[in-house]
Amino acid sequence: MSAEAVEAVEMRAALVRLRRGTGLPVAFGGLTAGAGRAGQAGQVRIAELSGAATHALRGLTVAAGNGLGGKALTLARACAVTDYHGSRHISHEYDFAVATEGLRSVLAVPVVVRRRVRGVLYGALRSAQPLGDRALSAAMAAARDVEQALLVRDEARSLLAAAAAPAAEGAGAWEEVREAHGALRALAPRIVDPALRTELLAVCGKLASAATPSEREAAVVLAPREVDVLACVASGATNAAAAERLGLRPETVKGYLRSAMRKLGAHTRGEAVASARRAGLLP
Repeated sequence: MSAEAVEAVEMRAALVRLRRGTGLPVAFGGLTAGAGRAGQAGQVRIAELSGAATHALRGLTVAAGNGLGGKALTLARACAVTDYHGSRHISHEYDFAVATEGLRSVLAVPVVVRRRVRGVLYGALRSAQPLGDRALSAAMAAARDVEQALLVRDEARSLLAAAAAPAAEGAGAWEEVREAHGALRALAPRIVDPALRTELLAVCGKLASAATPSEREAAVVLAPREVDVLACVASGATNAAAAERLGLRPETVKGYLRSAMRKLGAHTRGEAVASARRAGLLP
């Protein structure tokens, strides 16, 4: 699945949540052109529609400062109008498309990742009436979901780049490798893109095997989540911290840790980490 296809899936899901949370009949949105690259965040292309009666808005390119979405893009904050066509607080470059879809009250919420606007989500009514705080809060929550998905992908790419860079020899370098391995293991289950998730796990395997001593212990098979928990433990995380990092309950982390220790024949957390390293499961 391409990055564009994954983004489309994430955006469609966010628009469905926006409509469900706000009760608004129409939602649409898109990401900035060249998202994440400097100098190319000045416009948003409307790529996804939910509840629309026409295709008038699909493919529409909204420039920074123009219309309601362009205003949200420029100000990096949510904006709303009760009557789009009659509003004197926005410019009207897109009136024809908005009128064709029959929209009146519209809100626009920016998707902001690391202080950069990466997209805009819209919700709309076909009647001119105020959009309350509930609708705005639900729309902002949907935008936060998209932000989190984009942030996770950015972090994954950054970690992959760091893991691919050759490290200097020495204990300090291996500590960096181990930190990268733990971060990648924790991040992988949160990746929607299957190709990117597979790439992350493949890099984890390379990092683990690269640090394995020549005299490897007998093969031990651990479940993916058992390795995830051990990677957190190896970085010094408590069960509570590992649970937060992995999105699990502390009791679940304890269960995975006990199971891993049993398979490794370890009696302590430290022994489990050492055994996992000798088995080539951790760097």
